[in-house]
Amino acid sequence: MRTQHLRLHHLLLTLFLFAAALSPASSAADEASAPVPDDGDTEFIRSSCNTTLYPDVCFTSLSRYANAVQQNPGQLARVAIGVSLSKAHRVASYISNLTRDADYGTSGTRAAMAVHDCFSNLGDAVDEIRGSLKQMRQIGAAGEGSGSFLFQMSNVQTWMSAALTDEETCTDGFQDVAECAVKADVCNRVTNVKKFTSNALALVNSYASKGSP
Repeated sequence: MRTQHLRLHHLLLTLFLFAAALSPASSAADEASAPVPDDGDTEFIRSSCNTTLYPDVCFTSLSRYANAVQQNPGQLARVAIGVSLSKAHRVASYISNLTRDADYGTSGTRAAMAVHDCFSNLGDAVDEIRGSLKQMRQIGAAGEGSGSFLFQMSNVQTWMSAALTDEETCTDGFQDVAECAVKADVCNRVTNVKKFTSNALALVNSYASKGSP
């Protein structure tokens, strides 16, 4: 239990560090002074999101960052990864609370084990998404050529794919669990997280296909 709490603390600390970079303006003064997104920038995000499996989720979650993204596919991929990281963190935190407080009803031990395994899977996914975001921030450093770009993007693609697999492993772990409120709740939340991770991976793949930063 102590190890689990330490891991949750680590996840929440990382979320805090990334939140400032991803959060829209919070004060009235900031909102008033923020530039209005350019129609071209917004349309760039819309057209990019149309290449993902969940275009509406993609556009809704990323269009608020149009000013920061402009029409930069690398920045769009970075923001999408950051949003995916935030979503995964929140659900991991929620599931951690379930491991202590949930009423599993007649599903009992099997449901409890599935929840514990899911928390572990999401912890791995968070680590992989975090690694992807860190790698994306290093891309385009001075002196790096296309070879380095392709190698770095390969790392990002591998980690984001692994994160999506870990999220899918979480929901797969409930297949043999009898229908109950906890199963429905966790599976619905993680299925939603998978949409953000899938979209981020699609935008990463699109950016990687360009061959250079």
